[in-house]
Amino acid sequence: MKINPEVKKALEENRPVVALESTIISHGMPYPKNVETALKVEQTIREHGAVPATIGIIDGEPIIGMTPDEIEQFGKRKGVLKVSRRDLPVVYAKKLWGATTVATTMILANQAGIEVFVTGGIGGVHRGATETMDISADLQELSKTNVTVVCAGAKAILDLPLTLEYLETMGVPVLGFKTEELPAFYNSHSGLKVDYKVESAEEMAKIIKAKRDNGLAGGILLTNPIPEQYEMDKAIIDKAIATALESMEKEGIKGKECTPYLLKTITELTGGESLESNIKLVLNNAAVGSEVAKEYCKLK
Repeated sequence: MKINPEVKKALEENRPVVALESTIISHGMPYPKNVETALKVEQTIREHGAVPATIGIIDGEPIIGMTPDEIEQFGKRKGVLKVSRRDLPVVYAKKLWGATTVATTMILANQAGIEVFVTGGIGGVHRGATETMDISADLQELSKTNVTVVCAGAKAILDLPLTLEYLETMGVPVLGFKTEELPAFYNSHSGLKVDYKVESAEEMAKIIKAKRDNGLAGGILLTNPIPEQYEMDKAIIDKAIATALESMEKEGIKGKECTPYLLKTITELTGGESLESNIKLVLNNAAVGSEVAKEYCKLK
């Protein structure tokens, strides 16, 4: 594992560090928007007084805190693998390039000693999972890996009620940042309740500390609604999701290719509006995650 010197120093000095994934760079957005967004998210974290640590795998080596040049290479490079827990030993042994999903970013952040990780939306139970059993490995990882994940809920392409049920079964606390309702990624409202509402970054830090101090293994999910001005019209996004799902089924796309395909298709169907909403919600999560990381460092 290669830890960026700036990240390493911050961790040693108990200064706030926020982990970021790399799937959003290689599989979530087109170039150069992917690189611009990744650097903008890092900048937001810095503006809020924390150190960003974008995580990826280069030539089989996990990088904790990619440089701008490495992020640029990730954004341009073709054939970067989307890596979840099951892929790690193969990617390491074959010395491949790998983009980390929520699950793998959690694993590597935890190994590096980083508590807070910011992403757009987590994976979850896919629609039709009662037939296909298509459930993201992110949910299992949340049940066992000691990382706090700040997101705008699960991706809107998923079955949100079943995702909540699965998280409850796995004992993962699902919290809402200043909300009692689970955000629905592109929208702040889903009609579903979170377990508890959290009023501030300081309160969230106390919850993290209580979980860690009492040896309660596993992650915490802090869901943070997209700012109202960037929300998408529910009818438009619902129609785009339905069309994309239909198209995916016709083309026979399965497994780990589903999410990148759906997000790309939805971006096309909404004329890029969904991509802009995605970027705004990630930046919003970065601001909240940085504040939580700062408060948590004060308690350690």
